[in-house]
Amino acid sequence: MKINTVAFPAASVLFPDRLAYDYHDSFRADFPDIEDTSISQLVNTFFSGTPQWIKNLFILRNALVKLIGLKVPENNSAPVMTSNIEYVVGDALGFFKIIHMTQNECILGEDDKHLDFRISILKEKGTLTVTTIVQYHNIWGRLYFIPVSVFHKKIVPAMLRNTVREKQ
Repeated sequence: MKINTVAFPAASVLFPDRLAYDYHDSFRADFPDIEDTSISQLVNTFFSGTPQWIKNLFILRNALVKLIGLKVPENNSAPVMTSNIEYVVGDALGFFKIIHMTQNECILGEDDKHLDFRISILKEKGTLTVTTIVQYHNIWGRLYFIPVSVFHKKIVPAMLRNTVREKQ
């Protein structure tokens, strides 16, 4: 299965402000049967099917950034794979808090002293797109995101691929 890097999706609620972000990327997978899957099920599968190598990277990240006073999740556990989950604004999935939810898009994110980030999981006819945006607050946000961006470009496509495989 091919995961493509694509332009910022115009259907995302984040799209109108796209030029204000310091960083953004979008990855898309073909998903022919997506209409049969709710956005909550897609979000749950995206986060519950995280490969072990990614879980290990998050554990390492959390241990390191805690030393310099950045936010870490209180609960490192991933969502439990279930088909009847329905998320609402305010729910948390580990470090990611649901900020906005529609029938076709879920926006998750967190604000911290060095940067703010948002993740859009967008379901459109025949495709699933994951978009990440980052807004730096200071030089520490920029420096922090340099190594994160390297891993990010591998992590998101891997999680997207797992989501589509699991739901087909």
